Amino acid sequence: MRIYVFKLNFAHVLILVVCLLMTFSVYHEGIQPMIAHVLSVISNRLVPIYAVDTPAKKLAISFDATWGTDLTEEILAILREYQIKTTFFLAGYWVDKYPHYVIRIAEEGHEIGNHSYSHPHMNSLGFEAVVRELERNHAMIYELTKQKSFLFRPPFGEYNNTVIKAADSLGYYTIQWSVDSLDWKNTTADQIYQRVMSQIEPGAIVLFHNAATETPRALRRILPELKAQGYEIVPVGELIYRENYYIDNNGIQHLRKGEHTHG
Repeated sequence: MRIYVFKLNFAHVLILVVCLLMTFSVYHEGIQPMIAHVLSVISNRLVPIYAVDTPAKKLAISFDATWGTDLTEEILAILREYQIKTTFFLAGYWVDKYPHYVIRIAEEGHEIGNHSYSHPHMNSLGFEAVVRELERNHAMIYELTKQKSFLFRPPFGEYNNTVIKAADSLGYYTIQWSVDSLDWKNTTADQIYQRVMSQIEPGAIVLFHNAATETPRALRRILPELKAQGYEIVPVGELIYRENYYIDNNGIQHLRKGEHTHG
């Protein structure tokens, strides 16, 4: 017996639910309000940017910094060796603890993104609490580097409409990732390499961590291989569209027809 497995995204599941509810509604009038609610979820659900639809063969790699600095120096040296600029999403308490590294990252020419101050579960916070988390870290980053951060990565990848709206009210683009290296799970450098390279495509945003043990070794294989394949590696802020765009249900950012610019 053959078993077929279908991969459905959020929108597909909701549409399927609506179809089933509409079928049952023929016999049960009470289901109509439920259909209306599901349709509102489909139409009103906000999503962050996971990747970018781009004709250019380019992608972004990013590093989340929430604990430790033991490998940060080595990572910066590797990026310098391969002449790559990238994006570091820094948690505020990390900024508080390691201000000299925040300055170093900026001096090396890398982009700094906001990873909240205390790294909370953002879905549990109200609008004003999310704003406070971002504003506190934003001010600290600016004081140290004079960079005005405009990229926000939610801790744990958690988000809802409130989180995205709060970030947007401050001028932030909410950024996720399309390729997760899983470098924090005690994976080997080879496993990280295989996982990342098997999912790479133009417009991808790759997630690494600055304190994952095997990340430097993996980077020494991944970066030259990406360059050999003709990829341009840029900071997230140079990959995304800053205006005249829309984000589809899968988190892919698209430029509206008739527009031709990034940044």
